[in-house]
Order: sequence, then C-alpha cells, then structure tokens
Amino acid sequence: MNETPNVASPVIRRPQRTLTPEEHETVRDTALLNFQGGLIMGIIDPVPNPSPMSEDEGAWVREEVWPAFLTDIDRKYPFGFWRWSKCERGTCWNCFARRCDLCVHRQEGGPHVDDNTEWVRDTRGVVVAKFILRPDGAPCVWWCRCPCAKTGPAPVRRARGRRRQKETAESGPEPRPLPVDAQADEATAAEEYTLF
Repeated sequence: MNETPNVASPVIRRPQRTLTPEEHETVRDTALLNFQGGLIMGIIDPVPNPSPMSEDEGAWVREEVWPAFLTDIDRKYPFGFWRWSKCERGTCWNCFARRCDLCVHRQEGGPHVDDNTEWVRDTRGVVVAKFILRPDGAPCVWWCRCPCAKTGPAPVRRARGRRRQKETAESGPEPRPLPVDAQADEATAAEEYTLF
C-alpha cells in the first residue's frame, strides 16, 4: 500500500472581518439552528472578495434568477448561505468562543472541514461540476480568519467561570445572612419539623 503521511499545509492568512453593530443585530436575529450551522461553516462573518456586481445587482439576481431552493436556504442565514466560496468564509466557531486552542484549522494540520470542495449546480440543484476559483494560484480553501496560531503548541486556554465556581465550592461558600422575613420563616419551619 502506498500511504502518504499527513503533512501539515502552510497556513493561509487572510484578513478577519469585524462586524458592525448593525451586522451584529442581523446575526442576533438569526434562528438558533441556522446560527449554529453558520458557525460550523464559517459564514457568520464572511469576507467577500471584490465582485464586478454591486450588492443591489446581486440582490436582484438572487430574487429574480436563482431557483427557489437556493433563495429559501439563503434567506435563513444572516449574510446568505450559497453566496460564499470557501476562501470567503470567516472565523471558526471555536475561535468565536475564544477557544483558539481548539481552532478548527489546528486540527489534522490544516483545513479539512467539509473537504473544501465547491460544486456547480444546475437549476434543479444537481451537481454538474467541481468549482475551481482563485486565478492567483492560492487554493480556494477555508482557513479560519482568527489571527491565532494555527501551528505549533496550542495557545493556553483561559480559565473559565465554571472552574472558579468549582474551586469556590470545594473551599466552601461563606454562609450569607438571611433577610429578617426569611429568618422568621426558617424558625417557623424548624418548629413545624420538630412537631412531627
């Protein structure tokens, strides 16, 4: 058998996009299931390549030309679903959660999420060809746009609130004084308990 070892791909650095307050509102209004899917696919903060078509022209094409199956799915995501090629995708879900040690593109030495293949479809949604983009020679792959390290030792994970809560629980919480009304209720409850 001729097996090739898993060789780490060179990291491709692409600029990260910062969402505007209006864009944050758009993301917040997304249904939770679609939001989770968008995080997994890296399309919560896509960074579009320059297009010869204006946004208004693109909106017209999506409304008037795209078949229904494309527009139905595309409308469910904050910035669309079908509009983004792999190289336009943004930050991975782990980096969004400030868990850069688990960045999707640290895993397996490179971007293996969804195998980075784009497809050309006909009007019924049937795949007719593999899509190859980027004439500058850069591969059309999704590399998480977080500036964190994608190779080398994993970044140190920040302490989380749960760990601090656990440490506090082990040392024992300090008893809080009860409000006056609660003290009276507690005394009454104690008396009732001793009666039975």
